[in-house]
Formats: sequence, structure tokens, C-alpha cells
Amino acid sequence: MILFDDDDHTVTYVVVMLREIFGHSMEEALRMTFEVDSQGKVIVDTCHKELAELRKEQIETYGADPRVRGCKGSMRAGIEPAE
Repeated sequence: MILFDDDDHTVTYVVVMLREIFGHSMEEALRMTFEVDSQGKVIVDTCHKELAELRKEQIETYGADPRVRGCKGSMRAGIEPAE
């Protein structure tokens, strides 16, 4: 499960989303947030296909960042097979 970077969401939004959807610790969510910002994408979970599809939908329907005026919606995510 991969999260893709964009310029429309704050660090707070990403951290809260990762903690709510995946149950990541604050430290892990922060690490992932900074990685997606610097690398353009980050692996946020490795799980079976059905759960990955659910999590992808949860990310993509999480909603706009209320801290950013004009934020048009949720972040994007993708699913790739684990290596």
C-alpha cells in the first residue's frame, strides 16, 4: 500500500490520517509523512489484497484538509504487490 505526495495536505493531516486508518504510532506516522514529502511516495502498509483495497478507499475518501484553503480532496494511494 503506497501513499503518494501532493502539495495540498499538511503534515498534521497526513499524520492524523495514518494514525486513524492504519493505527500507526505517532513516530511511525511522522516518519512516513516526512518520507512521502521528500521521496514522493511511501509504503504505509503491507497486507492482503482485500485489506489493501479497503485502506486505499479509506485514504481516497478521507476528505479535504481543513487546514488548507482550497484543498480539493483526499490524498492518492496505490496498491502494488510486495517484493
